[in-house]
Amino acid sequence: MQTSFEIIDGLLRNQPVERMGVNDAPWYDTLQKWAREEGYPTNDSDDPVSPTDYFDFDLCGCGPWFDAMPLPDYKETIEETDQWIISRNGAGAALKYWKHKSGTPEHIDFLMNSRRAWDNLYRPHLLELNRQRLKIEETRNELAKRRAQGKWAFYGHLFIWELMRQSMGDICMYESLLLDPDWIHDYNRVYTDFYKTHFRILIEEAGKPDGIWLYEDLGYSQGLFCSPSALEKLIFPYYKEIIDFFHDFDLPVVLHSCGGVTEALPLIVDVGFDGLNPMEVKAGCDVLKYAEQYGDRLAFFGGMDKKILESGNRSLIKTDVERIIEGMKGCGARYVFGSDHSLSPNVRLADFKFALEIYRQNMWY
Repeated sequence: MQTSFEIIDGLLRNQPVERMGVNDAPWYDTLQKWAREEGYPTNDSDDPVSPTDYFDFDLCGCGPWFDAMPLPDYKETIEETDQWIISRNGAGAALKYWKHKSGTPEHIDFLMNSRRAWDNLYRPHLLELNRQRLKIEETRNELAKRRAQGKWAFYGHLFIWELMRQSMGDICMYESLLLDPDWIHDYNRVYTDFYKTHFRILIEEAGKPDGIWLYEDLGYSQGLFCSPSALEKLIFPYYKEIIDFFHDFDLPVVLHSCGGVTEALPLIVDVGFDGLNPMEVKAGCDVLKYAEQYGDRLAFFGGMDKKILESGNRSLIKTDVERIIEGMKGCGARYVFGSDHSLSPNVRLADFKFALEIYRQNMWY
């Protein structure tokens, strides 16, 4: 029987495998609720155990999540209550976070609001290798642990799109895409070089992973955040460059993008991404249609409507799991079963385990 590594590696490289893969991402809030209410196990520190271990998922992130802010290890607390905290990060962005539950941070204000601010305050800090940003030993140990388990072990990080949103804020970023594209190009040029420099050291010293996962939320519930033409001119050339960099290490690259990405699919394929995740149904994504169009060039991770999992309706869950799996088999697609976003606290542990049971009854190619 093939290992998890052999399954995921084969799917991404379009090689024959015995079965489909499986992976998902429960929120930490979800794991805590499952531990309180449904017997999900905890460790000695009373934290929920890793879902990779509990559910025997096929892949696992091993870092590196190095600090990519211009000012590393910088956090300024602006305001705090028992429920939330407003803090400024190393790119000058003030964001409001809930303390006791997950959620997208509220944007408060941004100091990187002009090309001058970028040039004078932030850009100079990104031009040289800074080894202090890297957790080399920690990354090496986590990679070795997952390798020993036979998992497909990847390095994951945000890239230019998500970093811009966290640094400039949405308004400044979208205005600049139109009004100051030279700044956008310079930002992306600096950060692409920054990533290549720091990932090279990680790969050489912490070890080469089995692949790369880039987290870049290009869309929302109604589609892309900006036009495909703007993405093609300003963003995707740097995606191609970083993908080529990782491909030179023989590492497949998966794109994680929430929201509606249908209009960007030709770009995603053409720049060389090897896999796509998570394909949100509510945003108009359809994993079966994607597979029919691009199954020869992409592996697909996710795509099951989380609302069906949240419904608790076992009949609906069974029907949809079987529909996706049999549909993917029918078009010869490469597939890793999972939800179309992540698992919120509205999903019961018993219902998710039921979905996994149906998957495992039908996972063989």
